[in-house]
Amino acid sequence: MTAGFSCSISLVLLPSFLILLLLLLFHSSSLNVDHSTLFYSSLTPSNLSKTNDTTPIRVSLDAFLSTYSMYKSITHKASSTKKKCSLKRIEEDLAKARAAIREAIRSRNYTSEKEEMFIPRGSIYRNPYAFHQSHIEMMKRFKVWTYNEGEQPLVHGGPLNHIYAIEGQFIDEIERDRSPFRASHPEEAHVFFLPFSIANIVNYVYMPITSKIDFHRDRLQSIVMDYIKVVADKHPYWNRSSGADHFMLSCHDWAPDVSDANPKLFKNFMKVLCNANTSEGFRPTRDVSIPEIFLRFGTLGPPFQGQPTNKRPILAFFGGRAHGHIRKILLKHWKDKDSDVQVHEYLPKGPNYTKMMGQTKYCLCPSGFEVASPRVVEAIYMGCVPVIISESYYLPFSDVLNWSQFSIQIPVERIPEIKTILQGIPYERYIKLQKKVLKVRRHFVLNRPAKPFDVIHMVLHSVWLRRLNFALPTSLAGET
Repeated sequence: MTAGFSCSISLVLLPSFLILLLLLLFHSSSLNVDHSTLFYSSLTPSNLSKTNDTTPIRVSLDAFLSTYSMYKSITHKASSTKKKCSLKRIEEDLAKARAAIREAIRSRNYTSEKEEMFIPRGSIYRNPYAFHQSHIEMMKRFKVWTYNEGEQPLVHGGPLNHIYAIEGQFIDEIERDRSPFRASHPEEAHVFFLPFSIANIVNYVYMPITSKIDFHRDRLQSIVMDYIKVVADKHPYWNRSSGADHFMLSCHDWAPDVSDANPKLFKNFMKVLCNANTSEGFRPTRDVSIPEIFLRFGTLGPPFQGQPTNKRPILAFFGGRAHGHIRKILLKHWKDKDSDVQVHEYLPKGPNYTKMMGQTKYCLCPSGFEVASPRVVEAIYMGCVPVIISESYYLPFSDVLNWSQFSIQIPVERIPEIKTILQGIPYERYIKLQKKVLKVRRHFVLNRPAKPFDVIHMVLHSVWLRRLNFALPTSLAGET
């Protein structure tokens, strides 16, 4: 244990159901830990009931309040101690945040110590009052400790451009000295970030790939597990929570596979991923879905060049290769066949890809080899209503954003009906959808340094919610 602190931590995780408060959809995951597989921990955990993270059920606010009351009663005795350990202070800080969010939902208002420059309101949010107060509490309290162990290029850096750019941009932002979320000491951190780059590991360890065996994830998995072992041996934080307050972030296609070699080790760990495929192990109540943003060199995102609604003559548009079975189906039915639904594997001479999106009402966003596609963000930037065509894709920031208010989702089996479906949408509804696309755009904009409610803050807010969604009850071993 770090010198100067003498906390005895019992590994009991209590769900507080705050995500349910915002979603009213998914149930909270009881963090069930098997000591025999967590070879980094010498503590004996108490197991809670198992749950299925992807089963949608409804939980009332009363359930949250009763669970939170249980949390308060269990920890009341320890809270009366004059000298509190760092984890105890952190849990009490989180309890204050939960209480503030519940009050905002009750009063349909917010409480802030400073003037709020932006107030989220409207149907694009599942619960704007909960989201706003939660963001206020995050800005006031949330601290992230980034482990210092490791060296570039595999750790403490990542790609800043192209399709995996958000990986490097996030690492760079969270590690900058003046980040308001950067913890000055690990004892004040609410969560712990493992700053390895999956994209860089693949680039520097695997490339060039010359045979099928080179695709095996064993080296990637070994590097990640070795890194966890290093920080777990050196610091107490992984072991005290069995990784529940730790997270990684990656946009690489291979990122979900890091846990396959030892699933129980990563059972409580938060994976922040672009490839948020629930059929491949993505857990909405533990993991975080983030948008894929293609950054050209020297830019922070696509330009805002969309036309007004009365200058968008194209009904639907897609331009891209036949990556994955969904795109193959799309191209089979619509490639170069219709002037209203313009689907091209290769753009004809003359039209510009970005310009065509700006002249289109509905931008088709089919999944490729993986569920995420940068076309979703490109469509939002261009003021084009995204049409999501995917399977098992948990959309980014779905904890707080109501995608049905600014996008259309078409099942894969209905690809032949795309024109009929889109033409059947009343023009008045299209106008409302398009206005909400413009409204939600601020949450997908990348700023450096990050700004409130932008994409990096939305990523951090998703992690913050998941940390609010469980408590690490503590017991005091003795005064120091």
